[in-house]
Amino acid sequence: MYPQNSNILTINAGSSSIKFAMYEVAENPTAKFYGYIDRIGSGNEAFTVTYVEGNEKNKSTIYAPGFYQATIFLIEWLKNKPDFNRIKCIGHRITNGLNHLGPKVIDTALLAELKESTDYIPERVPTEIEIVETFKIRYPSLKQVACFDTSFHVNLPRIAKILPIPRRFERAGIHRYGFHGLSFSHLMMELKKRIGVKKANGKVILAHLGDGACLAAVKEGKSIDTSMGFTPTGGLVMGSRSGDLDPGVVCYLLNKERMGAKQMDHLTNYESGLLGISETSADMHDLLLKEDMDVRAAEAVALFCYQVRKWIGAFTTALGGLDVLVFSGGIGENAPIIRSRICQKLDFLGIELDEDQNRKNSSQISAVNNTVLVKVIHTDEGSIIAKSVAQEYFKDDKPDQTVPYKKRERQKVTRASVRRNLDKSNVWDG
Repeated sequence: MYPQNSNILTINAGSSSIKFAMYEVAENPTAKFYGYIDRIGSGNEAFTVTYVEGNEKNKSTIYAPGFYQATIFLIEWLKNKPDFNRIKCIGHRITNGLNHLGPKVIDTALLAELKESTDYIPERVPTEIEIVETFKIRYPSLKQVACFDTSFHVNLPRIAKILPIPRRFERAGIHRYGFHGLSFSHLMMELKKRIGVKKANGKVILAHLGDGACLAAVKEGKSIDTSMGFTPTGGLVMGSRSGDLDPGVVCYLLNKERMGAKQMDHLTNYESGLLGISETSADMHDLLLKEDMDVRAAEAVALFCYQVRKWIGAFTTALGGLDVLVFSGGIGENAPIIRSRICQKLDFLGIELDEDQNRKNSSQISAVNNTVLVKVIHTDEGSIIAKSVAQEYFKDDKPDQTVPYKKRERQKVTRASVRRNLDKSNVWDG
């Protein structure tokens, strides 16, 4: 039984933004309002909030030169809301949860563990910790729960988890973690509702395509491989992230350009990807509008579609076939022309789109009697955080669910042998 008149606040920090939402505590929490603070540190910070009842949206300019100031602003704004005193718990999206299988109450021990791993993802985890600690200082008795983006992939098959570097680094925690797990968890939950548990437990590829983009191969409801690896920088090309990069390129730039580690981190996370190739924008919508006039924009779009298509082919092989393909994320949900270009050369896998339904951004866009079911599903990380927090906060005490990676390391490993015809009016619908 869930208590009445109780709320959950969710926090999802990005590289320059904080998304937040207030949910009523329930088995399936319902949002009361949601919003975000974006462009933090740019000198042009903005605060946007949408109230679900009445669909009222307010936007204002604020002063937030850093995440601490943005968090303080959010706290002060929340304090003036009648729902604030009914907050029972705060749920945070934490990018790297190491080997934690599920949500975990944030205590001193967990904070210390997370701080030890900040070097893994220096552009994200320290910010997430700072937000947690800012709330803790203001409201020390308010329970905070970490919802980890890596939990969905904790039980990856060992062969999909190890990196081809000396084993001593693996013992130090250097292996493939996988990310966007909260999004994937929500997509699988929605997929089961829409097509039934039996079909959703088949061979599924989830494509979360946005500024940060990632694919996951899911079989029997479990992740068996994913495109991101040790950090969210890996995998396919993204808005401003390089994706997978030849280590030789990194070594060359470090030596020839006399770059340091911080410069290289900034280059691969903030200057590369679609932005680096196009030299104009990391935004797919902008690039689609420019591609007919700018070859750089056209090449950026083409590379993105090519790499997604390549990952789909690779993951179909890993799965041993394909039953369902799901598009999600800002690009995946709103850019029919991108979905079409990705799928155009995948007919040999049984993927064929109903272009009319695709242009309408329908929930099902595969052709009638198509071998592979192709779906478009809106992702909602906030709702999965709220649901996880509700279960964590009101559940009976259970032992911590953490997979000891070193113990898993000794498991036996089985040896393996091994467009242009679309109307531009359908470029984007978001």
